[in-house]
Amino acid sequence: MTVRVARIYDEPSPSDGTRVLVDRLWPRGVSKARAALDEWCRDVAPSTELRTWYAHDPAKFAEFTRRYHTELTDPERAAALAHLAALATADQVTLLTATKQLSLSAATVLSDELTTH
Repeated sequence: MTVRVARIYDEPSPSDGTRVLVDRLWPRGVSKARAALDEWCRDVAPSTELRTWYAHDPAKFAEFTRRYHTELTDPERAAALAHLAALATADQVTLLTATKQLSLSAATVLSDELTTH
């Protein structure tokens, strides 16, 4: 299973495989054509409440990860995660996010979840 994480603002690459936006909100300033998405899987994104609480504060990342893992057990999110796992089994998957710091993003948590389970 090959999963990578990239910013939606980066240029698409032929090595991206299946490109999936995993943010709940559409990224500002990116047209659908420029995004070159295969899918937008917003159901797997963190809840608005969790995203707002976290606010990409590096000091909260460990707790954000713990809470997000709990949210991923919700049936709707679990189904979306299983769908991403199926995509990753078939081909390279690139999880796309608008977050500036990839290492502190929900997409990175998803990537880790997909590659370790």
